[in-house]
Amino acid sequence: MTEPIPFSSALRTRSSDAHSGSEGAGFMADLIKGDGTRDDYIALVAQHWFVYEALEDAAARMRRDPVASVFISDKLTRLPALEADLEFLIGPDWRETIRPLPTTQRYVDRIRRVGATWPGGFVAHHYTRYLGDLSGGQFIGRLMQKRFGFDTNGIGFYLFADIADPKSFKDVYREQLDAAPWDDAEKERVIEEVLLAYRFNTELFEDLARAKSEAIA
Repeated sequence: MTEPIPFSSALRTRSSDAHSGSEGAGFMADLIKGDGTRDDYIALVAQHWFVYEALEDAAARMRRDPVASVFISDKLTRLPALEADLEFLIGPDWRETIRPLPTTQRYVDRIRRVGATWPGGFVAHHYTRYLGDLSGGQFIGRLMQKRFGFDTNGIGFYLFADIADPKSFKDVYREQLDAAPWDDAEKERVIEEVLLAYRFNTELFEDLARAKSEAIA
C-alpha cells in the first residue's frame, strides 16, 4: 500500500512553481543580480512593514486558536526589526514617508480577513512569509549586506537571532503542518491560500517595478 504524501510535502510541491515565479519577478531579480539600487531596497522594506504589521497583528489574535497557535513563535517576530531597519534607512520620520502600494493593500486586507476568521488561511500566509524568510531570505539578507555595505543595520529583518538552526526550526514547522487536524478539503483550501499569497508577492514586485518606472519618468 502506498504511503500517503505528507501534507507539508504536497504543499511544497504544489507551490514550487509559484514560489519560483515570485522570486524571479523582475524587480526582485534585479535586486538580487545587483541591478537594483539602495532606494529599491528601501521601497521593498517599506512594503514588508505593512505586510508584517498585518500578519503579526493577526498572530496576536490567533494565539487563542488551538490549531493556529501551534505555529506562532516569538522567535519569528519581524516587526521590531523592520521598524529599526526603516529608521536606519529613512530616518525617524519613516512612518510619515511610506505608503502601501495597491497590491500591498490588497495583500494586507486579505491577511486581516483570514487572520480574523480562518485559522488555516492564517497559517497559509504565516508559512509563506516566515519559512521563506528562513530560507531564501537568508541569502537575500547577506546579498543586500554586501551590496550596500550594511553591517547589521538595515538588514535586521533577515536576522533571526533567536533561531540558531533555521533548518531544524523549519523541519519542526513542517511536522506541525503534517499534524494539523485538517481534512482533505481544508488542506486543499490551505494550499490555494498559499498560492494566493505567492501571487500577492509576485504582483507586489510588479507594483514596485511600476512605481520605480513612474518615478524615473
